[in-house]
Amino acid sequence: MDYSVARRRMVEQQIAARGVTDKRVLEAMSTVPRHLFVEAGLQSHAYGDASLPIGEKQTISQPYMVASMTAALELQGDERILEIGTGSGYQTAVLSRLVKRVYSVERIAVLAGRARKILDQLQMSNINIKIGDGTIGWQDQAPFAGILVAAGSPDVPTKYLDQLAVGGKLVLPVGDQNQQILTRIIRQENGGFKREQLMGCRFVPLIGEQGWSLESIS
Repeated sequence: MDYSVARRRMVEQQIAARGVTDKRVLEAMSTVPRHLFVEAGLQSHAYGDASLPIGEKQTISQPYMVASMTAALELQGDERILEIGTGSGYQTAVLSRLVKRVYSVERIAVLAGRARKILDQLQMSNINIKIGDGTIGWQDQAPFAGILVAAGSPDVPTKYLDQLAVGGKLVLPVGDQNQQILTRIIRQENGGFKREQLMGCRFVPLIGEQGWSLESIS
């Protein structure tokens, strides 16, 4: 399979055709080898229009959703970004091509280790990964110009709002465990927050102190 051709078609047919116009995001999606972030048996499906399992009851998000969430951050290139849910490491890799530094938190150690190995093989050196409760963010490195959350939350964790820089953007799915609304929150200079609803989506649950409890997961 010619992965470069599949990747180009993915960007043209699944992402650009649906309205994602950020040229830097399209370029990043065109260059990051998505097939390396899934199991060998699923690599032929890596550029399809769907999420895929990555083990530990987690998924790699649909390419269009990765692009849409990334574009919603409106990145310029000099930002420090917080990602919640490293997962496969694919979204992390896309972000790393677009910002100065990515700080990523993953609660499942085996996923964090696997992602770190792939990212190191790709020589993506502007990424810090920490194993822990993603719902409380990464206070030691705050504030962040952007926060991207790759899991569905019942509400907006206050820790994210506290760690968002003025003018910064938080993009996360908010809703119940079956369906969420992709939401963007912008921290304004007067201390307030502007909230926008972008689209319907479905993500795995955000588990932790300010998210869902493990016991509540159906």
